[in-house]
Amino acid sequence: MSRYIITGGKQLNGEVSIRGAKNASFKQVIASLLCDQTIQLTNVPNISDIKITESIAKSLGSNIEYCGEHCIEITTPKITSSIVPVGTGEKSRASFMFAAPLLVRTGKAIVPMPGGDKLGARPLDRLFDCFKTMGINTTLTDTEIIFETDKITNTHYFFNKPAHTVTETVIMTAVMTPGETIFENASQEPEIDDLISMLNAMGAQIMRDTIDPKKIIINGVNQLHSAKHQIICDRNEIVTFACAALATKGSINILRIEPQTIETFINVIEKMGAKIIPGKDEITISWVKNLKNIDIETGPEPGFMTDWQAIFSVLLTQTVGCSTIIEKVYPSRFQHIENLKKMGVKAAYFNPVVDNPETYYQFNPESDRKEFFHGVKIYGPTKLSPANFVINDLRAGASTTLAALTAEGESIIDGVEYIERGYEKLAERLRSLGANIDYIKT
Repeated sequence: MSRYIITGGKQLNGEVSIRGAKNASFKQVIASLLCDQTIQLTNVPNISDIKITESIAKSLGSNIEYCGEHCIEITTPKITSSIVPVGTGEKSRASFMFAAPLLVRTGKAIVPMPGGDKLGARPLDRLFDCFKTMGINTTLTDTEIIFETDKITNTHYFFNKPAHTVTETVIMTAVMTPGETIFENASQEPEIDDLISMLNAMGAQIMRDTIDPKKIIINGVNQLHSAKHQIICDRNEIVTFACAALATKGSINILRIEPQTIETFINVIEKMGAKIIPGKDEITISWVKNLKNIDIETGPEPGFMTDWQAIFSVLLTQTVGCSTIIEKVYPSRFQHIENLKKMGVKAAYFNPVVDNPETYYQFNPESDRKEFFHGVKIYGPTKLSPANFVINDLRAGASTTLAALTAEGESIIDGVEYIERGYEKLAERLRSLGANIDYIKT
């Protein structure tokens, strides 16, 4: 179990470059299996989620070569197995996405039940329902999902609620299906558009409707070909470093980014009183005065990203007044709040009073439980106290790290291999900003 030893209370200042997006890169490795020619991906982050995805791809027939620390070439001349291995597949919450290239190239895919972070149920009913309209049969067992088809057919499908990874999976499945496929009420995240850009570079014909961006139109092609693609910046990293600087009353210049991918976040912290100096591919974010409290709700793009809220919670502990977060995407995603309470934060859970919870929330009603809370009030500013933790979740681990950087004194965080799933050399990069953080790898 790897460990961070953090002596917090130091202001973070300086400059940091952002790596390629975790939530785009591993999916593009999967998409490369659609083609029997070489796909080159650049700006690939060096994180464990990529290593897991590469391991699965190799077991299915891919050859992967590194041509630099952040560049890989993937060639899959033949799919040698239609079964995603249980060991590595269970470690990845999105191993089911391998179903797309396996179905396209073999007509069958067997994947383990999704694993990953401890966020509660991850229902795939929207995928199963859409696949049914595409001529794909789904069989569930206690441990695996079996997809089979004699022929993938085009469809015109309307999602009852946007679904990020499901949208990406069905796009990959449809790219070589004859005729026109249309997905409506589809997700709009920039990682999806980056996947579309990659697939189009491979010869696919995919576009968003110019009037309704939730409408995706795909004209099937006979085959895909080799391509080169640069992965977009990781917007979760941007928000993490921005919140780290603001929570410690510092200033940071964040390089190699696409500011439009975090426009919602920028609007929020600017409203709170942060100083923002935007650039073409960079942004400077500074604490210049006490930040005001704020109320937010998570939601699909263009809403406030659910992956940001755990990290953002730390910043709210340093604002003046009571702030609220309402989590609308997952039924249970406030595990990190207990860590903040351990450090002295005053926080209270609540459930919002809403007229139509089935339409208000993005998760399925059957995923909810009476013991789950969907809102939390955070009171600030709070002088955080150091503490020791064992973490088991990527975003909660990142938020606990930020809280430890804010607290005066020594905190110990065990289980940071979960953080390594999504952040490359986080301790080293925080150290370059002035953090007192030791990384002990076991």
